[in-house]
Amino acid sequence: MPTLSLPVSNLLRNKESFKRLIAHFKYSHTRSGIWTVNASTPWISSSRGPKSALVSRRQVPVGQLTAGNMSTSSREDKTSWLWSVYNETKQQTQDLIPVISNNFVNPDTIFANNQMSLQDIEIYGFDYDYTLAFYSRHLHTLIFNIARDILIDEHRYPEGLKEYDYMPNFVIRGLHYDVQKALLMKIDAFHYIQLGTVYRGLNPVPEKEVIAMYEGSHVPLEIMSDFYGKSSQGHTMKQFMDIFSLPEMTLLSCVNDYFMKHNIDYEPVHLYKDVKEAIGDVHVRGIMYRAVEADIEKYICYGEQTHAVLRKLSKNGKKMFLITNSPFDFVDRGMNYIVGKDWRDLFDVVIVQADKPGFFNDRRKPFRRVTDKGVLLWDRIHHLEKGQIYKQGNLYEFLRLTGWRGSKVLYFGDHIYSDLADLTLKHGWRTGAIIPELRKEIKIMNTEEYVHTMTWLQALTALLEQMQVHQDPASQTVIQQWINEREEMRLRTKDIFNAQFGSLFRTYHNPTYFSRRLSRFADIYMASLSCLLNYDLQHTFYPRRTPLQHESPIWPEQTSTGAMNIPFQSHRTTTGTE
Repeated sequence: MPTLSLPVSNLLRNKESFKRLIAHFKYSHTRSGIWTVNASTPWISSSRGPKSALVSRRQVPVGQLTAGNMSTSSREDKTSWLWSVYNETKQQTQDLIPVISNNFVNPDTIFANNQMSLQDIEIYGFDYDYTLAFYSRHLHTLIFNIARDILIDEHRYPEGLKEYDYMPNFVIRGLHYDVQKALLMKIDAFHYIQLGTVYRGLNPVPEKEVIAMYEGSHVPLEIMSDFYGKSSQGHTMKQFMDIFSLPEMTLLSCVNDYFMKHNIDYEPVHLYKDVKEAIGDVHVRGIMYRAVEADIEKYICYGEQTHAVLRKLSKNGKKMFLITNSPFDFVDRGMNYIVGKDWRDLFDVVIVQADKPGFFNDRRKPFRRVTDKGVLLWDRIHHLEKGQIYKQGNLYEFLRLTGWRGSKVLYFGDHIYSDLADLTLKHGWRTGAIIPELRKEIKIMNTEEYVHTMTWLQALTALLEQMQVHQDPASQTVIQQWINEREEMRLRTKDIFNAQFGSLFRTYHNPTYFSRRLSRFADIYMASLSCLLNYDLQHTFYPRRTPLQHESPIWPEQTSTGAMNIPFQSHRTTTGTE
């Protein structure tokens, strides 16, 4: 079994560096302004003498950090003093880089929002698309091209749209679209637009224009999307939470771009509805399903080890079920490719075309049994039998027929709203979110460029916070240069992930709206189901105690988190593994 924890001793090999690391984080996150700073170093602390690297919280208030602390109040000397503090801070930050760089985050880690033990889980449930089956980028290109052609052939959109091809790196998941203004944007957990990420078509909208349109950068609750991210009942915003929505967002952007380039007057609401309908037709008409079935090796990625995960759970006596919106023929073809012809033997219940999220709320739809040839039977369902295929139904009937209730059930899905929200809020199931983008983002965060930029960004932010009390013109000139440098670094860290919209999980310092929903509706989250192979089925997931703003920013468990520095051992224990 791979070791999934980092001993504290790994961070204590260089005690002085670790002390500086603690001081760095305290310095970077403190809001109360009670640090002692002297001209030689902004990190020197404490009433206990120079050997202690922890800064006392009962020392000089920020308000006393004035020219009186310096040897002279002249303009030149004050400017020199600020830059000396800046340079010393930067040097201390440079010294921390090797310590931080040695503690990378493993992309195959399972992350916990809520404490959960696999020992308590008896039943495992799964969505199909982007949970059991992962798709190549060819599928998004296919969806984009078909929907674009539907707009042209059936909705009479201009032939010139064929000039646009799918752009795999243009958008990210979780974005909001203002239907009436035809704007695509990223919004944070507090409903603030991240300026610089608002696009009309394929071009960014200037910040001043955004602020003028929204009378600031805050989006009022009454125009946000409904609970499932949809634009309905007076809401003008739509949130794109599905991985399949990437080609939809790209197509919206391309059509908007074409209309603006050619000075075509159009109604944004009609455009949104037409694109939504065209994308829906790709699924509803079965066009996508037939294309994937015809060339399955092109569209389905085999390497996610889904087979090994299901076998592991089966050998350990776990019950399993599948609830998907996809049709049986499509699922059967994919599972034959991923798992093998006996895939149905692994599942106790298989439900297709479930119509989630309605499946979790609508009590009216009964189950129907489906034959291997796709024929719907009319008989009443009294039992959900292993080896049979069922269509539609609802969760309340599912619970009555199976008795699978509460926290002994763990369900995995990729759509935070449609797959997970109702289960955790209404039914007490445990939930696991599959976030394929997580692996790429973690790899970026492990790079030297990112670590270096982010560490200095935090240190510079703390320096700005402390030095802003100096209001004289000379000091403000220096501080403004620091502000400009900080803004440049913030833009750089955004561009590392995605040039247009940045990270899926952060809007500069705040979590994204996507992150907020993920933390609320998923007990655990991971890049793929294959991450389960690194844990035995007795493992307990513990969320990190992330400090509140008024709490000390360093806790011992934060330096020994299971996500950091995990060079997997070559051996495994025999318990719970194949």
